[in-house]
Amino acid sequence: CIDSWQPQHRAEHPGGHLGLLQVGRGCEPEKCVGNDVVNDLWSLCRCCECLRCCGRREPRPRTVWLGHPEKRDQRYPRNVINNQKYNFFTFLPGVLFNQFKYFFNLYFLLLACSQFVVEMRLGALYTYWVPLGFVLAVTVIREAAEEIRCYMRDKEVNSQIYSKLTARGRLRGSGIQVPADMIFLRTSEKNGSCFLRTDQLDGETDWKLRLPVTCTQRLPTASDLLQIRSYVYAEEPNIDIHNFVGTFTREDSDPPVNESLSIENTLWASTVIASGKVESHGKLFLREYIGLFDLEVNCLTKILFGALVVVSLVMVALQHFAGRWYLQIIRFLLLFSNIIPISLRVNLDMGKIVYSWVIRRDSKIPGVLGNGVVFPSMVLLFPGTLTQNEMVFKRLHLGTVAYGLDSMDEVQSHIFTSHITGLMGDSCGEPPAVKGLSLATKVRRTMSSRVHEAVKAIALCHNVTPVYESNGVTDQAEAERHYEDSCRVYQASSPDEVALVQWTESVGLTLVGRDQSSVQLRSPGGHILNFTILQIFPFTYESKRMGIIVRDESTGEITFYMKGADVVMAGIVQYNDWLEEECGNMAREGLRVLVVAKKSLTEEQYQDFEARYVQAKLSVHDRSLKVATVIESLEMEMELLCLTGVEDQLQTDVRPTLETLRNAGIKVWMLTGDKLETATCTAKNAHLVTRTQDIHIFRLVTNRGEAHLELNAFRRKHDCALVISGDSLEVCLKYYEYEFMELACQCPAVVCCRCAPTQKAQIVRLLQERTGKLTCAVGDGGNDVSMIQEADCGVGVEGKEGKQASLAADFSITQFKHLGRLLMVHGRNSYKRSAALSQFVIHRSLCISTMQAVFSSVFYFASVPLYQGFLIIGYSTIYTMFPVFSLVLDKDVKSEVAMLYPELYKDLLKGRPLSYKTFLIWVLISIYQGSIIMYGALLLFESEFVHIVAISFTSLILTELLMVALTIQTWHWLMIVAELLSLSCYIASLVFLHEFIDVYFIATLSFLWKVTVITLVSCLPLYVLKYLRRRFSPPSYSKLTS
Repeated sequence: CIDSWQPQHRAEHPGGHLGLLQVGRGCEPEKCVGNDVVNDLWSLCRCCECLRCCGRREPRPRTVWLGHPEKRDQRYPRNVINNQKYNFFTFLPGVLFNQFKYFFNLYFLLLACSQFVVEMRLGALYTYWVPLGFVLAVTVIREAAEEIRCYMRDKEVNSQIYSKLTARGRLRGSGIQVPADMIFLRTSEKNGSCFLRTDQLDGETDWKLRLPVTCTQRLPTASDLLQIRSYVYAEEPNIDIHNFVGTFTREDSDPPVNESLSIENTLWASTVIASGKVESHGKLFLREYIGLFDLEVNCLTKILFGALVVVSLVMVALQHFAGRWYLQIIRFLLLFSNIIPISLRVNLDMGKIVYSWVIRRDSKIPGVLGNGVVFPSMVLLFPGTLTQNEMVFKRLHLGTVAYGLDSMDEVQSHIFTSHITGLMGDSCGEPPAVKGLSLATKVRRTMSSRVHEAVKAIALCHNVTPVYESNGVTDQAEAERHYEDSCRVYQASSPDEVALVQWTESVGLTLVGRDQSSVQLRSPGGHILNFTILQIFPFTYESKRMGIIVRDESTGEITFYMKGADVVMAGIVQYNDWLEEECGNMAREGLRVLVVAKKSLTEEQYQDFEARYVQAKLSVHDRSLKVATVIESLEMEMELLCLTGVEDQLQTDVRPTLETLRNAGIKVWMLTGDKLETATCTAKNAHLVTRTQDIHIFRLVTNRGEAHLELNAFRRKHDCALVISGDSLEVCLKYYEYEFMELACQCPAVVCCRCAPTQKAQIVRLLQERTGKLTCAVGDGGNDVSMIQEADCGVGVEGKEGKQASLAADFSITQFKHLGRLLMVHGRNSYKRSAALSQFVIHRSLCISTMQAVFSSVFYFASVPLYQGFLIIGYSTIYTMFPVFSLVLDKDVKSEVAMLYPELYKDLLKGRPLSYKTFLIWVLISIYQGSIIMYGALLLFESEFVHIVAISFTSLILTELLMVALTIQTWHWLMIVAELLSLSCYIASLVFLHEFIDVYFIATLSFLWKVTVITLVSCLPLYVLKYLRRRFSPPSYSKLTS
């Protein structure tokens, strides 16, 4: 059906078979896309009108038909990812348009075209067309190489093949992810559920429970899915990724069955990016990247253009605007056109290629790809996925005693002791639970019984389901019957809960079975403890807690267990003096803290609660409020059992990387789709928020008044990190955009949780507009693509979340820790090298323009070129190009020093390597050297004009080579080769330049001493000034290298 889809999401269901109806776009109704990781997967495709080659169409609802052969003629575009800027036909026009849409490139094109007019011609046509053609050729080759690279990466992704199912059987493919909008039809799992992750859509890493369509779940066999006549109506795509509206209708039943569909019946919904042909990074539709360096160079070039116009007008004014003065202005504009270096842009672009090559060859950041963007970032934005999503149980706190990883054997010993005590109670004829209760009412319970109660509460209060799979030795049925440990895996909506259950297993109390009505635990002695589930109150973002009421089958005791965040549980448990303090201590360590409590109920209490609960659920008006009120009647004076601390392990070297970025003066924002508690813990654990900093959690606001009050409360706090949810952020940006951004930008760190992908992009855009600073966005999933593309520079982390982010980014890295070296070493070197390169290219052009101005002034302001033909072309190419371009290999400090002292990066943020000050210095140097060389040649020449050309041009070449040597800070062997090669090329070419230079004159002693004197006068003072500056006012980096 579709053999090239870009994976966007992951659905994992280790046990059971799945039946899916794919509401995606692109295949015929009788064909279905499947996933060969699970055993049975059926799907049908739909999607709404979205991006196409010819442009955008308005999204529309779709009706997907199943079992209707007459509907099979519907065709839709292939579902592929395209990161290329151009296609075969638009490549050359597109590249040329992107080059000449900028004024200065168009300016050089007009100059070259003007040489076809006889009155304006100053020399041979090739003196203008060859440099322009060279620049365009390099640009076209570079763009072609980039397009081929993107094509190969897109081809790799689009070539993934997925299983198909038809009435004749299933054709297997190699794909493990199905990237499309899917309706969940059927599963062979007996509890009728499926867990999936939507981290590629909304950034949330928790598992989510999904339920199949009731009508199709009741079908006797899976093959019946292909026999029924039905259809699904799906709403049009929208930006709300947490809701879905649709209907499932079965027409061949009597009467027809209509069933509403919600987000719980979908595996993925509103995944518009996985529909049709997606221009995920199409630069024809997106704005071109313009960095700080590009803006600075453009500004300097405008100044040079202004100087060009002024000098031309001055030359004509000194002629008193005599004769056809307007024609003279044009001729002077052509004569001094070297003031604006045509090779500047191509030198910088070629420099980026070198930077990209150097980055790829860096063995300390393997697997990094990039386009060589020169980028001094000032605001860094990254998602909350800094963790490995591997939860580890770290702490159990009982109030008077705490158990860490090094003392878990004591907990195991207490569980075993409590189990033995329970068995002894049974042998005496007394139920262990009753015996425990009687002791609790008379004397203080023993530590073993306290630990056992806490561990049992953790093992029961959750939504974890154990699933058994065949391991090659034991089949699934036998493993489930005998509770084989080696075949058991845990499924849950949250990895925190899996970590808790795995910990209870490690200390002796194992969850071995669960369905919708019962739970089975296994004690250390192998006894199975059966509990009946009476009620479950699931965790919600609003309540921040979950509860469960169970009945112990052995004793008949009914217990209400609850766990939740400390902010809500503090008002539910009985008074104590340690809860708040210990929760704060554990939270400061970056642990996710849960408070566990219980309450014993009599049969009469439970029956009364159940009656009120059922009545509240049947209420038509204010149902949710009435249900919450009934539940809250139980949540009073609960017995506090323990605190649990779970750590989500960070990726390698996340903390030192963030510390390095902060020390470099980069503001860090975290934009994540995780829940508020999870995002806060991650920020603390990663040390994004330091231990000494306060955290202001922006409470949930829904209207303008609440937002105003909360902003005023936040304004009164200083040096405080901000944590805000996506819903509150939307309200604040709607009514108080300027005020909120002003306050947020003053914070040392900002954490935005529950952010939708569109919100991430909106925040990036606001930061650019409100602060004027440049942004760098780091992402690792499909939900980060919009943020990456909106930022000034995008960095994609390529890993287990897929390649969506890396394909759409300027740089692709394999680990977050590589970001520090990418910015501190390669980012800094690239910026400083480009600054030196651009200033030297400008210096090279200003030198020869100054000489031309002096020459014209001396000879009565005549618009006659000083150098003609090959001399003017060779000066910018083979004579000086290699030494000047070798500056891209220069570096001021070693990479180890740059990583050790990230404060060096702050110079880039202030623009010191390329500023008006440094530009003015190079302009003065150019004017000084150009004047010395020209006046020196005029003073020292003897009789023929050709001697002026020989002396001045040779001095100019030597001066440029010596200035490159003066600028270099760390010599590379290629720099020496470039210097010698350029000098050799000039000496060798003198034989062929007899038309412009007197070959016999340059072999005389008179020529040699004149050139030597002029070159020394032009360069020696600059060497002296450099030495004095190094001696008395050394730059910051020289203090570290000395």
